[in-house]
Amino acid sequence: MAKTPDRILIAGGGPVGAMAAHLLARAGLPVTVFEKEAGVVVDYRASTIHPPTLDLLEECGATDAMIGMGLICPVWQFRDRERGKIAEFDLSVLAGDTRHPYRLQCEQFKLVGWLYDRLAEHDGASLLFGHEVTGIAQDEDGVSVTCRTQEGTVEHRGAWLIAADGGRSAVRKLLDIGFEGFTHPEHFLVSGTRFDFKAALPDICSVNYTADPVEWFLLLEIPDMWRIVVPVGPSVEADDAVSDRYLQGCLNNLLPRDEPYEIEVRAIYRVSQRVADSYRAGRVFLAGDAAHINNPLGGMGLNGGLHDAISLSGRIAGAMHGSIAEAELDGYEVERKPEAVNAINAITERNKKLMEERDPEIRARNLEDWRALAADPERSYRYLLDTSMISSLRRSGMIA
Repeated sequence: MAKTPDRILIAGGGPVGAMAAHLLARAGLPVTVFEKEAGVVVDYRASTIHPPTLDLLEECGATDAMIGMGLICPVWQFRDRERGKIAEFDLSVLAGDTRHPYRLQCEQFKLVGWLYDRLAEHDGASLLFGHEVTGIAQDEDGVSVTCRTQEGTVEHRGAWLIAADGGRSAVRKLLDIGFEGFTHPEHFLVSGTRFDFKAALPDICSVNYTADPVEWFLLLEIPDMWRIVVPVGPSVEADDAVSDRYLQGCLNNLLPRDEPYEIEVRAIYRVSQRVADSYRAGRVFLAGDAAHINNPLGGMGLNGGLHDAISLSGRIAGAMHGSIAEAELDGYEVERKPEAVNAINAITERNKKLMEERDPEIRARNLEDWRALAADPERSYRYLLDTSMISSLRRSGMIA
């Protein structure tokens, strides 16, 4: 067992765990990350980085890196499948509130790869692949983590443990922390194609949310392809949903064409709206999807997780260096959990309901509301403050 009581342990090497490790290593603290996979996991579920996230990550170098790997998208649209463009929003109106008045599309695996390279530059940082957390024990002086590896069971000890091991967090389950909420009955189907939708649909932009009572969809441009998200009813088997036949049908419902689409990405997953009962248990903290999960309509899950990493790593570094009292670690949950409930979950669930509304009268009223919102400069400005997460971070005190 490695006896390093000053070391920070992190379960999960995804974007949240890797970012927390990077920030802690930059603060001069030794850190060990346990990642059960063998390397970077290529996952197209999350790619949106919101303006204040870019502001917060400037100092650590991640913002410039992501801009170099990503696609700047200052405008997004709300559309209807039958009526086309309903409302368009330009984030440049936020120029007085952020240094980055746009959405950045940068797939999360690109950020993870960049963070892994940065961790390799720190002598005190250790990234352990093929390490699956299976046990936790803690006392007043530290926390011990047991991991399953190909070579057998190993144990590590540190001062604190950050659980960033996803929505099915093993750490959260080991600690028996409740994860209240619900799971949507339908699946979400993600596909990717290099077909040029802007050439075929000249009135779209790079980020398009399209409402429909039967099959709403998200059409999103990323640097090397277009990503499409559609709902799949519970009666459709997952293997059938990712088949060429089903995917071609979905894409042709979006835009009919004589030739088949070349499909570069296909994946299906369940979506839930859940928040952990507690973000802390002794020397263990939950962050990212381990603490809160939501649907992807609004691009808030990844951003909220990165905000967790920023808040928590700063508090841990301050406590370890003696610049703040250890009791201030309790402020992490106070700062982050209300926004997971009141902003991330509330906004993403509202977005889903608006896009899938079936009642014709309510749908028509919703579309008129969208038009009115986009046409009112003051209302649309306030709306963009909310949907870009600036309002949320201001409420929590993470930004001015």
